[in-house]
Amino acid sequence: MMKAKVRGIYSTALTKLLLENGFEIVQPSQTIKNRFRLLEDSAQPDIKIKDRYDLQGLRALGSSETVNAFQHVLQSSLPDVLTRRWSVSADGIYKGKVVDSDGQTLYVDIGGNVVGKLPRNESISVNKNTNNSQLLVQVERKRIGARQPILTTNLKIVGKHAILVQHGKGGVSLKIREFDKRAELYALGKILAPDGWGIIWREAAAIQPKKILESEIEKLTRKINELNEKALCTEAPALLIEGSYFMDVELPWFSKRRMDELRASAAPTLSGHHFYKCCSGRVSAALEMAEKLIEKGKGIAEVENLFKKQISCDFPEAGSVVEVEHVKPSGLVFNLGQATIERLDEERSEYVRTMRSEGTYDGLEAKKEAGDMAVSETKIGEWYIVTKYLSNDGKCKGTYVNLNTPIEVYPQAIRYVDLEVDICIQPNGETRILDMDKLEKALKKGYISKELFELVKQKVNEIAEMLEENKPL
Repeated sequence: MMKAKVRGIYSTALTKLLLENGFEIVQPSQTIKNRFRLLEDSAQPDIKIKDRYDLQGLRALGSSETVNAFQHVLQSSLPDVLTRRWSVSADGIYKGKVVDSDGQTLYVDIGGNVVGKLPRNESISVNKNTNNSQLLVQVERKRIGARQPILTTNLKIVGKHAILVQHGKGGVSLKIREFDKRAELYALGKILAPDGWGIIWREAAAIQPKKILESEIEKLTRKINELNEKALCTEAPALLIEGSYFMDVELPWFSKRRMDELRASAAPTLSGHHFYKCCSGRVSAALEMAEKLIEKGKGIAEVENLFKKQISCDFPEAGSVVEVEHVKPSGLVFNLGQATIERLDEERSEYVRTMRSEGTYDGLEAKKEAGDMAVSETKIGEWYIVTKYLSNDGKCKGTYVNLNTPIEVYPQAIRYVDLEVDICIQPNGETRILDMDKLEKALKKGYISKELFELVKQKVNEIAEMLEENKPL
C-alpha cells in the first residue's frame, strides 16, 4: 500500500480521496487523525503532498510509481485538474556533459533536453577546456520544478532513515532531541559509514532498532557501488541513480468544488470552502469562524448568509478594477492587464480591458491598436469566455471564443486556466478554430486528462454549431 503524507488547506479532502483509492495516510496531523479516526503512524511516506505557495493547487514529491498513481487518482476524480510532471529526478544522480560555461556557472546536459546549472566553485576538477567534459552531478531541491535545475557535485544517497554524504561528516537530525539517542546514533554512524562517505541520521532513525539501521546502510552502500559501476560504463548524459519525482497540480473551478464535496463528507464545509481559503487573509479567517459555528450546531444556511455578508466588501463589484490572470497549461501565468468589471452576478460576468500596445490579433488578421477595447463576457461555471475587440470608435474588429476553465473572481483578480483552443469570429461572421494541436500537446505531456481533452473538443463542436445556427453564446 502506498503511503502519503498530506498537509495544507486541501488535506481533509485529499485524505478522503486517497483513502478511497487505496493509499495509506502516514504522519497525519491531529485534525486528520480525529476526522478519519486514524492511528498514529510515523512511517516514512512514499509521497509528500502540500499546498502550492499561491494555494491554487498542490506540490507532490515522491517515488515515480507513487506520483504516477497520484496523478491517475487526480485525473480520474477531478474534472478540470492539471498535472505538470518535472522530467528531472530530484536528488537523482546523473552523468552529465558540460556544454557551456560563464564566469560563475557551468551548464551541464543531463539528458532529456535538460541543461542544469552547476556553480563553477563546485567543479574545480573539470578541465579548463570544459566543453564535453563529463562529471557526476546531483539535482538539488533548490528551485525544484525549474526549467534549468540547480546541480551539485556534492553527492548524497538518500534512504528512509539515513543519508550518505560523499566526503561529508556524520551527523544526526536536529529533530532528534534526546541526548543519549543522538550520541548513540552518532557513534553508530562512525562504525557503519563506508569509506569516503559520512552518515546523517534522519528523524525516523530514532525509533528504529539497530538491525534495521544496519540493513539500510548496507542497502545504501550497494547503491554507491552501483553508482560507481554505472559511471564507468555509461556515456553522458544519463540518469544513474533515481531520486524523487515532482509534480505541480493546478486545481481550477470545478476541481475546488469537487474538493469541497470530499471535505464535506468529513467536516462542516461551506460551499466554496477551498476557493475562500485561496483568498487568504480576512476571507479565510472568516471562513474558519463560520465553520466553527456550524460545528457548534448553528444552521448552515444561516451561517452561510452571515459569512457572505461579512466578506462581501472584500470582493469586487461593478466598477471595480482587477487584474486578469491567464494561466497556461504549462503553468506560465500571463497578466493580461487591468480590467474594469461591468457586470458580476450569479449568472454572468462582464469585464473590459483597454489595449496599451500595438500588434496583431492572431487569427483575426486585424491590427491591434492602443486604445482598443476588449469586452469579455462569460457565464458563471462556463468553459469559455467570449471577447469582442472594438476600435476607439466602437467598430468590431472580431471576436475570440477562448476555451478555458470557468473564471474565479478573487478580491484582486480574475483567474482561469487557458485550455489552448480559440474560435475566431471575423466581423463578417466567418469562423476559424485555432490551436487544437496545442491542446493535443497538453494531453501528450500529461497536463490534462483524456476526459478533459474530449470535453474541450465537445465544447468546441457545440460552440461551432451555435454559431452556425446564429444562437447567442
